[in-house]
Amino acid sequence: MGHAGTHSADGERDSDPGLFGPDSVTWQLHGDPMMWIAGIRALYLQALHPRAVRGVIQNSDFRQDAWGRLRRTANFVGTISYGTTEAAEKAGARVRRVHTHIKVTDPATGERYGVDEPDLLLWVHCAEVDSYLHILRRSGLPLTDAQADRYIDEHREGARLVGLDPARVPADRAELAAYFDRVRPELAGGPESQEVDDFLRNPPVHPLLVPARAVLWRRVSALAYDSLPEYAHELYGRAAPAPQRVTRRLVVTGRLLRAVPGRLRRRIPPGHIRGAMARLGRDTRPGPRQLRRQAAKLREQAAILDGPGRAQTGDGGDGGRWRKRV
Repeated sequence: MGHAGTHSADGERDSDPGLFGPDSVTWQLHGDPMMWIAGIRALYLQALHPRAVRGVIQNSDFRQDAWGRLRRTANFVGTISYGTTEAAEKAGARVRRVHTHIKVTDPATGERYGVDEPDLLLWVHCAEVDSYLHILRRSGLPLTDAQADRYIDEHREGARLVGLDPARVPADRAELAAYFDRVRPELAGGPESQEVDDFLRNPPVHPLLVPARAVLWRRVSALAYDSLPEYAHELYGRAAPAPQRVTRRLVVTGRLLRAVPGRLRRRIPPGHIRGAMARLGRDTRPGPRQLRRQAAKLREQAAILDGPGRAQTGDGGDGGRWRKRV
């Protein structure tokens, strides 16, 4: 089946694939249920940049509207991943417009600066891309190194939407790792990052949902936190857990969540993937099977310059080994 698309008022098919399209790695990855854990990891990581986290603490309503903020972030990612080009561009324009009005004060020096500083936007972008890629690969999603590089390169387009010059944004794993090496001396734990940590471990909920927070949310946020690199644990002041144990928990969680049929997961609002499939055809639904086909196609085109992907080592442990033991 081809990309059937839908019909507009004048009878023409609406087959706009959006910024990335079904042939992109982004299209396949961002429909994975482990993205929620990856998003929480990104928040933990982002909070370790003092200048960036002040923008959240001083200007955000995250304490009063925690779930609304998370939904808006997820909606933005879903829109730029699966929406039309026009919808993605409009979403980016809204973010840029809001950022121009947000100012932050350094409590130590009195300096006033904007959250749209390129260095701050770049930090937020890289923390997100690193977290998405790290969690999905480490939890067992089949992804080659070449696909990982392609994913990072694709997201220079997402960086453009929020106001960055794509030429300044890492384009592959080596450049992303080099960026983190450069920025590492600027990171620090402090009162602001501790406030984010406390919030993510114990977010406000309705009294009737307190038991669910204890049973579900804290396990999810703990898994996201535990997956951070060792230096992040040091900055937060807690000992890093054994990498192999974290990898095993991620693989088990990934298997459980991916066992839920995609047609059920896609019913969860706001339904970006369902909208994209209605626009382009049912064969555009994302998933691991499509990732494998994509990798094979890249190999056939002689575009792969690296070997098959493996769950990350170092902070991530040997995911392949743990998958065999689960």
